[in-house]
Amino acid sequence: MPILAENRKAHHDYQILETIEAGLVLIGQEVKAIRQGKIQLAGSFVSFRGSELFLLGATIPPYQPQNAPASYDAERARKLLLNKEELRSLFGRAAQEGLTFVPLKVYTSKAKIKLSFGIARGKRKGDKRELLRKKEAQQEMQRALKRG
Repeated sequence: MPILAENRKAHHDYQILETIEAGLVLIGQEVKAIRQGKIQLAGSFVSFRGSELFLLGATIPPYQPQNAPASYDAERARKLLLNKEELRSLFGRAAQEGLTFVPLKVYTSKAKIKLSFGIARGKRKGDKRELLRKKEAQQEMQRALKRG
């Protein structure tokens, strides 16, 4: 399961409550570009359009820019593949106030490209600062243990 792309800011900006795996509907040149690691998840999100989930805001540049069709859109909406029960439960959770779907990573599983996204709640500025203080205190304790 090699990871092809990761949204590193997601864990900093959001509290991830649950992760879900979904397949992506891609065209051939997008698959090749993703396997080369040319996907950017920063600033992307997962949203409902009607009764289906889509990955929005992710950028996949063309595999070979000189051979790309003129109509190719690097930031088009890409449909996520989930079964009906999963979609129903996610639709109910999306209705809850303050929850959002955040893409976490893109990886391969059995020669298929998958997207892992999280059901998340946004962190406040104070929460982020508190987490940084805890990390710094933990690092100081580790350094003191190594010295002593």
